Amino acid sequence: MESSAAKRPTNLDPRLDQARAWLTSLGVKLQSDFQDVAGDASFRRYFRADIEGRSHILMDAAPPGEDVRPFMDVNRRLRTAQLHAPKIVHADRRNGFLLLEDLGDELYRDLLDKNNVDELFPGLFDILETFALTVNTDDLPLFSVRKLRRDMDLFPEWYLGHHRTAIPRHRLDAVWDGFCDHIIDSALTQPQCFVHRDFHSCNLLRTAANEIGIIDFQDAVIGPVSYDFVSLIWDRYIHWPRPQIETWMETIRLKLGLEMEPEQWRRYCDLMGLQRNIKIVGIFARLYYRDGKSGYLEMIPRFYEYVTSTLRLYPEFAEVLSHMEHPECVP
Repeated sequence: MESSAAKRPTNLDPRLDQARAWLTSLGVKLQSDFQDVAGDASFRRYFRADIEGRSHILMDAAPPGEDVRPFMDVNRRLRTAQLHAPKIVHADRRNGFLLLEDLGDELYRDLLDKNNVDELFPGLFDILETFALTVNTDDLPLFSVRKLRRDMDLFPEWYLGHHRTAIPRHRLDAVWDGFCDHIIDSALTQPQCFVHRDFHSCNLLRTAANEIGIIDFQDAVIGPVSYDFVSLIWDRYIHWPRPQIETWMETIRLKLGLEMEPEQWRRYCDLMGLQRNIKIVGIFARLYYRDGKSGYLEMIPRFYEYVTSTLRLYPEFAEVLSHMEHPECVP
C-alpha cells in the first residue's frame, strides 16, 4: 500500500485510540505511531506502524458499514492456494480491526510499462490460472444476474443522472435493457470460477521477497472466468493497444485450457470488459457525487474510451454506441 499525501493527525482519532487499546490488550507494543496509507474506494482505512521490528498494516473497517469477515474468508482461500495475500496477524471481528502483514508499497501500477510487461505479466497470468483452477469457491456468493445488472445500471443512474444530465435519458433507456441482457447472457454462459472482482495494477504489489502480493479481494465471488483477466488488461493507469490485448486473450485461453474457439473467447472478454468498464464509469461518478471523493472524475475518460472502442467492434451494439458518442454524453 502506498503512503497517503494527506496526513490526518492520528492522535485525534477515536477509532485509532480503540485500536491502540486492543493491541495493548494483546501485548502488542507499537514502536511507531500509526501513519496513514492510501486506501481504496470503500470506507475502510489503512495505517502503517512498526511492531517488533517489522512494519504492519492496520485495517480499520468500522461496523456496521464495513465487515472484516469477507476479507478474512477470502484471505484464507487465497493463502491455502499458495497465493500471497497478507498474513492476518491479529483480528478483532466485532470491532472491525485487522493487523496485517505489510506487503510494501511497490504497486504494479508503478512497475508495469511496455518495456517490462513481457517479464511481469506471466506471473499475473499464473495467478489467474490459480484463481480459475485451484482457489476454493465453496459457499462464495454468486455473481448473479441481479449483481451484474446492478453494476451496469450505475452508468445511467450516476453518470447520466448526475454527471451528464443534459442528454435525455429516454434515448438510452429504449435500448438499455436489451443491451444489458446480451452482456449478462455472455457473462453467465462462459465457465465460472473464483473472481477477485478488482484484479488490476493498484491491487497487486511486488513484495520484498519478489513475490506478487494481492490485496482488496474481499468482494470475491463465483463468476465469469474472463472477469479478472479483463480487469487486468483494461487498467485505469496503463493503456494497452488492441493487438497486444488480443495476443493476451489467446495466451490466457490456452493457459486456462478453455475449450472454445478464439473468436468466442474474444467475444466473452470484450463483452465482459464492457460490463466492467461501464460499471466503473458509473462508480467513479458515484464516488464523486455521493461520497465526495474528488480524484475519480479524471479517470472516467479512459474507461469511457474503453467502452466506446469495444462497442465499435460489434455492429449489433451500434445503437448503444451512437447514444454513448452523443456530444452531450461523452466525458
